[in-house]
Amino acid sequence: MSDRSDKSASGHDLVEMIRRAARQEQFLEVVSAEEARTRFAHHVDLAPMPPERVPLAISLGRVLAHDVAAPIDVPPFDRANVDGFALLAVDTTGASDASPKRLRLNAEVVVCGHTPRTGVDPGTATTIATGGVVPRGADAIVMVEQTELVEGADAAVDVRRTAAPGQFISYAGSDIARGEIVLRRGARIGSREIGMLAACGVAEIDVVRRPRVAVLSTGDELVPPGQPLRPAAVYDSNGAIVAAAVQETGGEAVPFGSFPDDEVTLELAMRAALETCDMVLVSGGTSKGAGDLSHRVVSQLGEPGVVVHGVALKPGKPLCLAVAEGKPLVVLPGFPTSAIFTFHAFVAPVIRAKAGLPPEASRSVEADVPIRIPSELGRKEFVLVALVAGEKGPVAFPTAKGSGSVTSFSQADGFLEIDALASSLDAGTRATVTLIGQAAVMPDLVITGSNDIALDIVVGRLAEQGFSARTIAVGSLGGVAAAERGECDLAPVHLVDPTTGAYNEHLLREGLSLAKGWQRMQGFVFRRGDARFEGRTAQEAVAIALADAQCLMVNRNAGAGTRVLIDKLLAGQRPPGHANQPRSHNAVAAAVAQGRADWGVSTLSVAELYGLGFLPIAPEEYDFLVVESRRSRPAVQAFLAALRDESVRSRIRALGMRPADA
Repeated sequence: MSDRSDKSASGHDLVEMIRRAARQEQFLEVVSAEEARTRFAHHVDLAPMPPERVPLAISLGRVLAHDVAAPIDVPPFDRANVDGFALLAVDTTGASDASPKRLRLNAEVVVCGHTPRTGVDPGTATTIATGGVVPRGADAIVMVEQTELVEGADAAVDVRRTAAPGQFISYAGSDIARGEIVLRRGARIGSREIGMLAACGVAEIDVVRRPRVAVLSTGDELVPPGQPLRPAAVYDSNGAIVAAAVQETGGEAVPFGSFPDDEVTLELAMRAALETCDMVLVSGGTSKGAGDLSHRVVSQLGEPGVVVHGVALKPGKPLCLAVAEGKPLVVLPGFPTSAIFTFHAFVAPVIRAKAGLPPEASRSVEADVPIRIPSELGRKEFVLVALVAGEKGPVAFPTAKGSGSVTSFSQADGFLEIDALASSLDAGTRATVTLIGQAAVMPDLVITGSNDIALDIVVGRLAEQGFSARTIAVGSLGGVAAAERGECDLAPVHLVDPTTGAYNEHLLREGLSLAKGWQRMQGFVFRRGDARFEGRTAQEAVAIALADAQCLMVNRNAGAGTRVLIDKLLAGQRPPGHANQPRSHNAVAAAVAQGRADWGVSTLSVAELYGLGFLPIAPEEYDFLVVESRRSRPAVQAFLAALRDESVRSRIRALGMRPADA
């Protein structure tokens, strides 16, 4: 009886947990981005942190807390700017090559770091080195090149040019005057500022203390980098990304590490962070139950608590903004792109203000959007884009990697906005792209189309020569379209002509030519040891898979060259898994290796990388459409030369591929 009761209670708890998760009651109230900023700013003190004194040697990048007045003159004495002779300008009046003025030399040579012992009287001159103290009485310096030493018992010099009073003299305080404000409060300390302060003899300065920002990650799936990756787990990239972003923004990141989705553990960690830091950032923590773990913990940490939980943004809807006893506390979304996007939109301005830095001025460019971008009604959407040079100006390609991508933000040049009331941004739209960081330096080479691991070898060869390249993976058909529009230099393709069976030749049209790349073997991939497929041909394996309703395939996306081959193999059938259509060979191999699918079509090199069984189907040719109007560009010529470079070709062969005949 007791056992049955326990099991019943356990079953009831499970059902309730599922119901709570299904309801997704994680947002208190979804508000606009503008409303979220207003609420947050109302409760956050944006005044700079108190000053702290630091040695000049470690002040680079810091913000000056007070005005700095020069304690001395710079230079601190009248200083010679050239090697020559210190003299009275009036003694050189009328001097020329034909009629030089002879002056007696004083028995002294003034060098740097030594005070002159003898003054300069009328009719005399003193030898002086650059940087030397100008002797008493002298009011000009004549360069040694404009004089001639007179040999004889009495040392003298003939001056062949008339000198003006003050010539080649830097007077005391002419650079910086004693009492002058050298740097003003709020100045960012760079190498030039450090030089100015050092010249004034300043060894320590008062700077705005950097806000200490605690960085925590939460999630049962997180594993610290460097430790073995267990099944269903991911490395904690958010902790590293957010901490680095804090440093870049002007704060002092204090990494606290990652924590499981446990309310007690997370609350203890947050309280410890609030005690020692000025601000707390948490990423994730919305994966349990109804998804309210983080904001429930935050609401218990101090007044006023949560001020925003849910913002009508994409990415970034789960953002939680809170303040606990005057200290900002922000829960960023768990996906990397969402986390860093909301960080820059909502957190970075607070850190910059607390660090004494001015708001970061945004830069933007107008760019054409070549493809339609669907959007979700009701949420303002920010779309990360890569910029390339088109025939009529910049072209913005969506990165299309999703908010879970670690590389989306780092590989994007900027982002564009889609209004909350719009369901899409149509192809051909002229849009404003807000630039990220110091972006918008166009690459030397743009490669748009199908991706392949051997392509990295060729691009790496170009990097060794100083060329930058951007690769945009949109599939073979997407590459053909980009090449036709003049939005790339090269388009990697591997499309077979269903009529002739030849690869890529049918894609040629006016303005495009074909550069041969390499041949790679495509085949049926499966987990080694699967008795259904071991020892079979690819055609036999496909037939077996299609006859088994429990055998799950993983497909490829429409527009990919591999998809054409798959469709031919399936001959119109749609087996289980047909709708699962990732965009890369690696994603296909990972799905099979992890047991989320039983078979798919990929390349030999990728199958070996994932330790999969491989049954050859057919070789395919991976070539490059060349936009002829861009062929003469140095980077394009370097790429075509790299395809013929034997060291490059040798490395491609090592991947199991066969370069085309040179």
